[in-house]
Amino acid sequence: MKLFSYKVIRDYGFAPNPFEGYCTLATCKPEIRKAAAIGDWIVGTGSKAAGLQENLIYAMRVTEALTFDEYWNDPRFAAKRVDRRGSRKRLFGDNIYHRNPATGRWIQEDSHHSRSDGTAFKINKDHDLQTNRVLISNDFVYFGGSAIALPPPFCGANRLWKTGQGHRANFSDEYVDNVISWLRSLSDWGCAGRPAQFGEASL
Repeated sequence: MKLFSYKVIRDYGFAPNPFEGYCTLATCKPEIRKAAAIGDWIVGTGSKAAGLQENLIYAMRVTEALTFDEYWNDPRFAAKRVDRRGSRKRLFGDNIYHRNPATGRWIQEDSHHSRSDGTAFKINKDHDLQTNRVLISNDFVYFGGSAIALPPPFCGANRLWKTGQGHRANFSDEYVDNVISWLRSLSDWGCAGRPAQFGEASL
């Protein structure tokens, strides 16, 4: 079992998407989406710019992995498709990639990762599609803008967070066990907060 840690720079409820009973990582972080196995843990910490470097945004245990087409066609995740006229959380839906059945070409839906006019944004599309894999969890905690402070054992020289880009996964088994024990001790579980960059808009 491995633990992947990275910095959540932009928290819109898009990556990760903590809604509808599942925490999903369907965009960004192609390296983690490729490497993480079922049962591994992913932890997202806050950014220094937001004053949340030593705080936990979310943690999820990977319980399932699907291809983009499987994710798109699964009725469990239909509510994670984007609806530009829907609620705030539907506006930032992460179920945005699937193939055209006639041509086999990838479609990027009008979404947070497309251009403002709804057309595909090639940079985001190419980055996201490096790994045709969506990580899914029904065993997670998400605090978002209500991020909680990491306890002292995971700060300082033994910090859990990743500085800079990319991710960390070079934690000892003992360290991973300690992190998971702490996570399991939290009273909140599931979607316990709202994305930091939602503002005051309703979900």
